[in-house]
Amino acid sequence: MTASEMSSVYPPLDVLKPVADNLWLVDGGPLRAAGLPIPVRMTVVRLANGDVWLHSPTQYDEALRVEIEKLGPIRHLVAPNVVHWAFLKDWRNRCPGAVSWAAPGLRQRAQVRKSGVILDHDLGDAAPAAWAGDIDQVVVPGGFGFKEVAFFHRPTSSLILTDLIQNLEPEKVSRLARPLLRLVGSMAPDGKTPLHLRFAINARRSAAAEAARRLVDLAPERVIFAHGRWFESNGAERLRRALRWLTG
Repeated sequence: MTASEMSSVYPPLDVLKPVADNLWLVDGGPLRAAGLPIPVRMTVVRLANGDVWLHSPTQYDEALRVEIEKLGPIRHLVAPNVVHWAFLKDWRNRCPGAVSWAAPGLRQRAQVRKSGVILDHDLGDAAPAAWAGDIDQVVVPGGFGFKEVAFFHRPTSSLILTDLIQNLEPEKVSRLARPLLRLVGSMAPDGKTPLHLRFAINARRSAAAEAARRLVDLAPERVIFAHGRWFESNGAERLRRALRWLTG
């Protein structure tokens, strides 16, 4: 990892970081997007029945798998949108007891079919029985194949997003990149949905706005997402501000 890539992430990497009861984060990466090293994050939930649920798995790491399985058996691997699925294949291959879940339309994408990743079930607005007692979910629709499934962990009042909000801190990116990230709306402390995703979501703006209002109405204590500084406190107000472009 180069010095610039190391400065863009949230160390320590590939280890469990406690957030609340039965809720952890794993910071990994970086990924490269538009030539920039971008931090990436997985969310880990231990369900009430003891099963472990992995949201947007980061790059597979054997020591991390062993650490997670001390919490309970890994039973669910979640690919929550059309981008965050690339590392799921390795986790699926090494966790034979796990079931994989895909955002609507993901299984039909040519790149996904070509990859050989096994995606067992599609996600929808209704949580499956496997985690309905712990987690609610909402599909945020868009055009051009974009959909993101948002999850709300009720016991900790935590909203789990992926790309719907990005909040990259200035010190985590190069000086040259900062004006671009401000322009697209991904720069902390006022990170929001990046411009290219707003364009896609606007293709189904009415339905997406309804979904976004449902998320705001959940009034989460914290909001977790894959890229940048997540909202550790005052989640409801910060979520409302980040989605104001859509909810009005």
